[in-house]
Amino acid sequence: MSMPARKNRKHRRAWKPYALGVVAAAALLTTTACEPGTADAAGSSNSPSATNSATPGSTATADTGDGGAEQSEDSSEIPLCTMEDLSVSATNQPGEGEDARYILLTVTNAGDGKCDVQGAPVVTLGDAQGPAPVKEETDSGEPITLAPDDKAYAGLLATGGHMDTYDVTFMKLGLGSPGGESEAGPEVDVPMPVDSFPADDGQWVSHWQGTEGLAMRPVTQS
Repeated sequence: MSMPARKNRKHRRAWKPYALGVVAAAALLTTTACEPGTADAAGSSNSPSATNSATPGSTATADTGDGGAEQSEDSSEIPLCTMEDLSVSATNQPGEGEDARYILLTVTNAGDGKCDVQGAPVVTLGDAQGPAPVKEETDSGEPITLAPDDKAYAGLLATGGHMDTYDVTFMKLGLGSPGGESEAGPEVDVPMPVDSFPADDGQWVSHWQGTEGLAMRPVTQS
């Protein structure tokens, strides 16, 4: 009877280290499980640093946005030109001594501050019943800002339809009311490039452009 008891004791001794091993393993797992929390804590401690790093970037972006808004606001604060701000001329293209079929219209900012021209000029050739149609394909979609002495250009095709031809001995130009923001200003007389020239139902005018080439290219290629 005592022998089975000893065997049972030996069994208990053999189980005890195993139990201790299990406890140790469980403790190790618990410690390991806690380590991500520590890493998380370390990550949390790094979070302010990441936030601080992002903050300058965010601030820079905000500054850039503000700068863009300021530019937009500055642009919107530039008034539209009126005919009182501008001097006007008309030039026969490609040169003197030839029929005035292609005409370059030029406005120069004669004022003391910046102003914008946008859209297309309103051009009336002689006794026409209305202004020359506008070639919408020439619209850049952007206003042209004129500092003092800067110029904007528009191309005028006088003949192209070969119907209802008449002689033009005077011409007028206005700025209209781009976008309908205000009432159209008055038209002014434009010095004639030649004494007279023919016009017909094929006449049209381009939108304002920043260079002579952009203004005249669609006209001369018609």
